[in-house]
Amino acid sequence: MKLTYFQCKIPNFGDDLNAYIWPRLLEEGFFDDDERELFVGIGSIIYDDYPRQAHKIVVGSGYGGYTDPPDVHDGFWEFAFVRGPRSADILKIPRDRVITDGAVLLRAVELPPPAPETPVIFIPHFQSLDRGNWKETCALAGIRFVDPSSDVETVLSEIQGARLVITESMHGAIVADAMRTPWVAVTPIAKVHRFKWTDWAESLDVPLRAHKLFPSTTREAWSALSGGQGTGRRSRSLDRSAVARPFNLALKHAAARGLQRLAEQEPQLSADTTIARATERAVAAVEAIRLRHLKARKAAQTVSR
Repeated sequence: MKLTYFQCKIPNFGDDLNAYIWPRLLEEGFFDDDERELFVGIGSIIYDDYPRQAHKIVVGSGYGGYTDPPDVHDGFWEFAFVRGPRSADILKIPRDRVITDGAVLLRAVELPPPAPETPVIFIPHFQSLDRGNWKETCALAGIRFVDPSSDVETVLSEIQGARLVITESMHGAIVADAMRTPWVAVTPIAKVHRFKWTDWAESLDVPLRAHKLFPSTTREAWSALSGGQGTGRRSRSLDRSAVARPFNLALKHAAARGLQRLAEQEPQLSADTTIARATERAVAAVEAIRLRHLKARKAAQTVSR
């Protein structure tokens, strides 16, 4: 069985949670490189482009709209649980397969110690690292910048040590909620990343209040206006031009003031009983997969003898 999750050139702690959580819950040797069976883990990774005849076991993933919905009724999909009710409805699977995002299982593993207490931190979406200027913006705002491309342990420590998390990264909110750190959601500048937020929030009965994030550069402004991701050559050339410099300076200061206003918003947090119940259900679902896999492996070893 192969552990499957999104990986790209820019590390992203939300995706890298897979490499942190699953080895702590499942015994050594559970995963290998056998692509005939895929363990589809944390992330918006219910895609339509997996090898059709690979057996795909979905464990806490969600549909994010990045591809067309796959045909999950072709006999090659199995659902331990999905992120939220919107994923279930789009995939046409029973709502009893809904628990929440698989990152809730952080509550079932040992965590690194919290960082020194910080009043407010901001976690941008990992793609905003390239198109935005959030490190300098946070410094202006007096808010601690947390790099989503940092290693998982660092981000977990920062979230645990914060009194408030402002986050464009959905997994910033998911982890904060799991750790019981109040959070303020900001609407991702790129529209393509917005659907999944509501999917997750509804799984925990949270009436999501997402606030607008003021762009920190001309590239982010272009992304917000165009509905794209602001990663093309045209927006990059504009952002680096001499013409854009005064605009970027003004945007950075406006974005800093925007972050300060966000720090004054009422934060959100799911109910203690709701997150506890979701954790129990997720742990039970993973344990069922683990025991079945162990049984199948023992049966295969017996036959091979």
